[in-house]
Amino acid sequence: MRVELPVSSIRNRQRCFPEAPLITGSKSVSYLKNVAPSSNGSSSQKVQNGILLSLPAGELDALFPKLVFVDLPKHALLNEIAEPIEWAYFINSGLASFLNVMADGKSVEVGLTGKEGFVGLPLLAGFSTSPSRAVMQVDGSGFRISPVDFQEALKACPSLDRNLQRFSQILGMQAMQAAACNRLHEVDQRLARWLLMSQDRLAGDVVPLTQETLANMLGTRRASVTEAAGILQKAGLITYRRGDVKIDDRGGLEAAACECYDAMRRLAEKWRSEASTG
Repeated sequence: MRVELPVSSIRNRQRCFPEAPLITGSKSVSYLKNVAPSSNGSSSQKVQNGILLSLPAGELDALFPKLVFVDLPKHALLNEIAEPIEWAYFINSGLASFLNVMADGKSVEVGLTGKEGFVGLPLLAGFSTSPSRAVMQVDGSGFRISPVDFQEALKACPSLDRNLQRFSQILGMQAMQAAACNRLHEVDQRLARWLLMSQDRLAGDVVPLTQETLANMLGTRRASVTEAAGILQKAGLITYRRGDVKIDDRGGLEAAACECYDAMRRLAEKWRSEASTG
């Protein structure tokens, strides 16, 4: 469905409502003052993507008619390695992972994003294929755009271009830190780091992932994840139930994580401060 979004006075409304409500209809998304159920009976949808929320009204006018709101179920494949990028996505909710996949099928996560980010960054540089697999690890939603429409939008949207460039730096920093982390740190430390990063991007204390998925994300054996989860659970930091990890002690989990989590968080905060004063 095409997004039909009147954007007059959006900026004023966003100052009062940082996550301005969007209500899904059968064929469009309408901007309303009050949150109401969608026509299919599902919960109301809001624009939560940080990149979209940061855009000035003129750029919203140019961009939103090109977007399509879509549900993104768990395991949905967004981009595939070395394959043409058919769609790019402004993630609105849920959690997407960027994976490097070896010839034998083994994979390791090199980055992740939630409502702060975007999938399809190679298009920003004029490339048409993806260097990694992007897949939804936690179901959610997003705003989809075709490569042709994306390139047209970039020409009219300098703030969009700049914000995507900044996000690409964040994602690149994640990948570099993950490379060091996966080589130098213990599995329980890496698991704590990953759970913290996931919670930062999801609402609530529960991360809905199986041990098999966690093993794929961390590039290790399932038995190693079981052992690491047992260490964290015995310390009272998490509770693992089949398919769910509940974070019971956020502060303790931060202390148990390797230095990588704090290093990435501090650098991201520093860059945000530099961007706001630049």
